[in-house]
Amino acid sequence: MTDRVRCAAVRERILSAGILAVVLIGASGCASEPPKPAQTVTPDQVRGHADKTFERLKQDEQGRSVDSTAPR
Repeated sequence: MTDRVRCAAVRERILSAGILAVVLIGASGCASEPPKPAQTVTPDQVRGHADKTFERLKQDEQGRSVDSTAPR
């Protein structure tokens, strides 16, 4: 065998191995479970969270105003 023939055979083996790897990776990716859908948040949940956060903010502001009027 000449060097060209050996080189071509090596290239063919590498190409075949690459194609096989792509096929196996693709098949395993398609066989895996689909991703879970994102959790949906209802407008009522958003409103409830906003109300709680607003109440905490009001309490923090009231606490700061009491602290700032205290004598030092």
